[in-house]
Amino acid sequence: MTHVDSQELHVSVDVGCYQHDISVGLANGKFLGRFEINHNKAGFADFFQQIEQYKKSSNGQVSVAMEGYNGHARPLDSLIQSKNYRLLNINNLKLARFKEIFPGAAKTDPIDSRKGLELFQLQQTLPLAKNVLQEVHFIPQVNQELKRLTRRRRRLVNERVSYINTLQSDLRALSPGLVEITKDVKNVWFLNFILSSKDLKSLAKKSKKSLMNIKQVGKKYLDIIIEWQKQSSFSQDIDFMSPMVMQDVQRITTLREMIKAIDQQILTRLNQSQIGQRLITINGFGVTSCAELAGEIGCIERFKKESSLALYIGMAALDNSSGKYKGSKASKQVNRNAKMAMMAAVDHNRRRIEQSQKYYDKKRLEGKKHNQAIRSLGRHLTRVIYKMLKEDRDYYI
Repeated sequence: MTHVDSQELHVSVDVGCYQHDISVGLANGKFLGRFEINHNKAGFADFFQQIEQYKKSSNGQVSVAMEGYNGHARPLDSLIQSKNYRLLNINNLKLARFKEIFPGAAKTDPIDSRKGLELFQLQQTLPLAKNVLQEVHFIPQVNQELKRLTRRRRRLVNERVSYINTLQSDLRALSPGLVEITKDVKNVWFLNFILSSKDLKSLAKKSKKSLMNIKQVGKKYLDIIIEWQKQSSFSQDIDFMSPMVMQDVQRITTLREMIKAIDQQILTRLNQSQIGQRLITINGFGVTSCAELAGEIGCIERFKKESSLALYIGMAALDNSSGKYKGSKASKQVNRNAKMAMMAAVDHNRRRIEQSQKYYDKKRLEGKKHNQAIRSLGRHLTRVIYKMLKEDRDYYI
């Protein structure tokens, strides 16, 4: 390799499930070469070895663009950041738009990796290509862990809700009146009562002494159960369905314990998260919502202005006006987990803060629906949050 003047080294990675195609070039547009690596330890070592060789000839900073950051690229993306290389994510939606206007002759991995090098060149002069490459800022490890934990928690909660809904439906069909002894089938005492027997029919025959030994079944619930036992009835499917119901109840109990354990991990990490500690000072913003927002936001440096943050967490819409028509549309790049967390937090905030409730009521009087009014309030709170995180200070009224 011949010596060249010091300039940035551009690396484009076309990410695959098992193999990645790499193209390397200079900031002046000169193409240096391409190679392939496997998605394993040896492949990653080969990647950095070759990049370091190219870096010696360029004498400049290394910038790596890859499609699918935080997806199939893991853990290559984090390894790249650990080497202090500049990492850029190729935005799929913007890239698709770019390809529609500037179509290529074919689609292959080598062509796609070369396309990344073209984007490096074009982003300086072509407005359409400007936002296709988005810089990936370093995200603190604690926020990465919060993201994993809160997403797992949401999956477990959704699974638990599904089991609870099925359980309620099955119990109504198998033993009319059994569900009515509790206001909520996920109540711990009720689940313990169901699991205290080998099958549902045996519940009607349990003695008062046995019932008193069930955890969290006190005198109040004891009397309710005994009254149900006197008039209990079961459908003809009870023998067939009873084992399935018992398994569902056991799964609900297991999920409850798993969620409880994750909540403890989330609380520990939230206390270590700079973003989380700022958000928790806002009235109505609970532990779970703050943990989700801290995990999904990652670092505030990702957002150049507060409107970008508002779009990301679903508190703002894109302008869709045309001619005399004035309107907006939802952004396709909304982080759905962050949006759900923000909606829940804002709703709690307006219940606790008088000014927030007044603004919410005002929007409702204007004809907006509940979610629309919450998003309007959330848009104002996003401005506050952005300033808090940028200036690293707590919330105050």
